[in-house]
Amino acid sequence: MKSEYSQLKEYMDQSNKTVAVTGAGISYLYGVSKLKQSVGRLNAGRIFSASYVRKNPEEFYKVMKNAFLDATFAKGPRRVHEQLAELEKQGKLYGIVTQNLDCLHTIAGSQNVVEFQGSFRDNICTDCGSRYYDYQVWNEGHMPRCGKCGAPLMPAAFCRDFRSTADTSSDNMRKAADMISEADLVLIIGTTGFRSSEYLSRMKAGTKLVQINPSETQFDRMADLNIRADAAEVLDAVMNG
Repeated sequence: MKSEYSQLKEYMDQSNKTVAVTGAGISYLYGVSKLKQSVGRLNAGRIFSASYVRKNPEEFYKVMKNAFLDATFAKGPRRVHEQLAELEKQGKLYGIVTQNLDCLHTIAGSQNVVEFQGSFRDNICTDCGSRYYDYQVWNEGHMPRCGKCGAPLMPAAFCRDFRSTADTSSDNMRKAADMISEADLVLIIGTTGFRSSEYLSRMKAGTKLVQINPSETQFDRMADLNIRADAAEVLDAVMNG
């Protein structure tokens, strides 16, 4: 086993609470498109509104399908998602903080997941504002609709028309920060640090930070250990070493 992997294994063996922070890197690798690329020429501020979705439900569904749904439901979780779920099951991972909206951690079996940007398992009716906490509404091959009024649904994370969505966003970030504050080991996997200052500021003194990322990021200088490799390869070595 490489010395870096051995060091990570030692950190994990000594840790009482290990938290993984994941980002877009582990999604892009497995087929989830960058949202801006999927939106294309459309104005994101325009289509991510309840009024637009009500008038153009099929266009919105097409954007979501290209950006997330095909990768989430057709391809499903990949090795790194499954490894993190297994580590949690074994009691070696306390939880996951993620910026990703694709629900792949949850589908893989992870239980303690904080999606600080929201996700496809938190949806809102574009007319009456009813909430639907179930990502499976997007797995039926067509635009999901409200069971009360029949209007199309959209992920609450994309909708700023209702005050409650902003409140939920703040709650999610507080949960992420609370989880980080309890950790004595933080694994940074596939993220360059989007909104990281909002939760890493709560990291207590003495907490180890390990970054697993093939590329350089803003975490390079603050990390106790930088591993330039694919996360699935690293975790496989640590789990089986």
